[in-house]
Amino acid sequence: MSEWFIAVFLGVVQGLTEFLPISSTAHIFLISEIFGWGDPGAAFTAVIQLGTEAAVLIYFWRDISHLLVTFLKSLTNKTVRRTQDATLAWALVLGSIPIGVAGYLLKDFIEKDVRNVWVVASALIVFGFVLIFVERFAFPRKSKMTIGAGLFMGIAQTLALIPGVSRSGATISAGIAIGLERKTATRYAFLLAVPAVFASGVYELRSALSESVVADISFSWSQILVATTVSFTVGLFVIAGLMRFLSKYTFSVFGYYRIALGVILLALASSGVIV
Repeated sequence: MSEWFIAVFLGVVQGLTEFLPISSTAHIFLISEIFGWGDPGAAFTAVIQLGTEAAVLIYFWRDISHLLVTFLKSLTNKTVRRTQDATLAWALVLGSIPIGVAGYLLKDFIEKDVRNVWVVASALIVFGFVLIFVERFAFPRKSKMTIGAGLFMGIAQTLALIPGVSRSGATISAGIAIGLERKTATRYAFLLAVPAVFASGVYELRSALSESVVADISFSWSQILVATTVSFTVGLFVIAGLMRFLSKYTFSVFGYYRIALGVILLALASSGVIV
């Protein structure tokens, strides 16, 4: 099948699933396996995530620009440093450190050893139960971010390095578990993903086109650019839709979806339909 079609299709999948707690990496990997396209590789996945994070920049542009200015002012102004916006900005900076360190140290392990259907399916199921559990038993009550909460969610974000976990799912669940309101946890999770995903995507740009990269599909620069643009466009609409969704519903439905998908994948893998 044409690499152009595959690139566009995977771009749509990335845009649809990046912000939902169902793991975009898992869906790209598994859809590629089911259709027999082969693994597009961790590098390709990391690069097209730049599109969805660009959507975050556009949607939250006022927030991001304000937080950046606040952070810079807080370096020298004690009064600014005591504000909630400064706390949020510092939480984002400190919360981004864990995944940066873990991603650098575990790069080979992430790109090779854990990219298989058994890991993905297991992660989908386990964190599906986590989503349901925190929605049922946690009691979100805090609308303000703290440095401690931000760092805790940053540590939870490192779990997203495992295919099938979901970056948004891990961070949002962590936030709800420690008492943050759902919208507060979701907004912070989206903002927290920006530095990590951009750093990873830029770092992987060269790897995505390298002959030595671990992948079954070779995409050209133009194909990767198109996939990234598609993921940006679709992702922008998904963010807006999800924020409206959260005003009425919980994340539990995504937990049940993850469990059902994980069980189906384990069954397919056990029967040899996919490997």
